[in-house]
Amino acid sequence: MTILVIGATGRIGRNVVKQITQRGARVRALTRDPAKASFPEEVEVVKGDLLDIDALRAALSGIRTLFLLNAVTGDEFTQAIITLNVARAAGVERVVYLSVFDADRAVNVPHFAVKYGAERMLEAMGFGATILRATYFIDNEVMIKDVILNHGVYPMPIGSKGVAMVDARDIAEVAAIELIRRDAAPGNLPIETINLVGPDTLTGVDAAAIWTEVLGRPVAYGGDDPSGFEGNMATFMPTWMAYEMRLMAERYVTDGMIPEAGDRERLTGILGRPLHSYRDFAAALVTQETATD
Repeated sequence: MTILVIGATGRIGRNVVKQITQRGARVRALTRDPAKASFPEEVEVVKGDLLDIDALRAALSGIRTLFLLNAVTGDEFTQAIITLNVARAAGVERVVYLSVFDADRAVNVPHFAVKYGAERMLEAMGFGATILRATYFIDNEVMIKDVILNHGVYPMPIGSKGVAMVDARDIAEVAAIELIRRDAAPGNLPIETINLVGPDTLTGVDAAAIWTEVLGRPVAYGGDDPSGFEGNMATFMPTWMAYEMRLMAERYVTDGMIPEAGDRERLTGILGRPLHSYRDFAAALVTQETATD
């Protein structure tokens, strides 16, 4: 069967498509702009979005297995509700859903609450699903790299509890493995939740120390106060989203994102390799920036 990837042209979705095709499965990719897809010719690209019902129905036609990634938008929950309803009507049985770590606990953060709502929908609507609860993406650090590189400050207020940041490549590969496992199963498999974490649980001070080592010059942690972070985010995203990022950061400070016993071992068992580290990502980013100077 063909696997539909929703959110196919983003950081995670693009890697999911790559991982699925490398494993020999057929992929259909839903995107708003097929001209920007740049996928191999064997990938079937369809145009549409999650609020275009006709396009969504067409994309889901003949599909049994679905990868669902909802972007953080003001209407994210509406998109999730519509997609799962249309998917069920189309005969989709098997879903891999990208949720967020501690979705059931951090419900004051809008996109956490949305994803927990979608998790409950998957169960109530009778889907067989793998729910991937990802921690903070290492790749998000691209948004703050200029502050780190130009001002010597690590500005993300992640606190002193620790956050086990996860690499997008690890998220995508686990997703692809689960999609193919579910698609190939003779029957519908029960719901399963997997925490997607990184190999290291880092505090703000830890992250600053890694950047200090990688750059060879001091980088200080900007502290736990999220007000400055919210203001910086508001310079390049809507104010409601910047506020939401502040709420998320506050959860990092109060609770962290700390793996449960066995989470890392489970992931390395699924992947058959070590998890990508924060330090390696930082070093690669610095090398890339140096090469383009």
